[in-house]
Amino acid sequence: MSKIVVIGGTGLIGSQVVAKLTTYGHDAIAASPGTGVNSITGEGLAEALAGADVVVDVSNSPSFEKDAVLDFFTTSTNNLLAAEKVASVGHHVALTIVGTNRPQNIDYFHAKAAQEKLIAESGVPYSFVHATQFFEFIGSIAATVAEGAEVRLPGALIQPLASADVATAVARTAAGEPLNGDIEIAGPEVFTMDEFIRQGLAFRGDHRSVVQDPDAQYFGAHIEERTLLPVDGAQIFSTTLAQWLPENPAR
Repeated sequence: MSKIVVIGGTGLIGSQVVAKLTTYGHDAIAASPGTGVNSITGEGLAEALAGADVVVDVSNSPSFEKDAVLDFFTTSTNNLLAAEKVASVGHHVALTIVGTNRPQNIDYFHAKAAQEKLIAESGVPYSFVHATQFFEFIGSIAATVAEGAEVRLPGALIQPLASADVATAVARTAAGEPLNGDIEIAGPEVFTMDEFIRQGLAFRGDHRSVVQDPDAQYFGAHIEERTLLPVDGAQIFSTTLAQWLPENPAR
């Protein structure tokens, strides 16, 4: 049995990772500001990481503004890595995004790439889990680009998956040996971004018009058609959008 500390362990992904690791027989600790562990201020980090074998970071920035998101991920990651070295943690697992290591102009992705660089160069054994977009973010994606009764999205391709499948991949990675590299994970179906949101909103009775617009932006930037797709050899989970929607009310 390993002691595994999950930073962001009370959130959407983190809470599921904690549950899965516990099922696997590990001592999984949910660490977040709500449990007295703050990776930005450093509060509670030393105590939480004492005796830890693995740290899993699934925390997220409260702001996607360029400077704020970069500051969040670099500050949090530097604090975590420093505490891990003191505690002799043997494996750092970070959940990140498919596309951060490809040419793009998304501020959030650049911040995640900076986080990955800090981890890879830290000397702490590590694993990255690059995930595609989650089904759970249908509503929030639509909200960020909605203009009245119209939702305008690019036609870029996307291969989304369920958060439960993300949590499974992260938990399995945390329970294994460090990769000192990455895996990519995705769902079984490829959509254009507008198709994905259109299907999700329609199922939930949201009658806003979803329009494919080549000038529309994603996370404040224009993206290429295949930027968000996984590479060959990615781990593909089986949950489809049609299977997931009936089990998940609007968020």
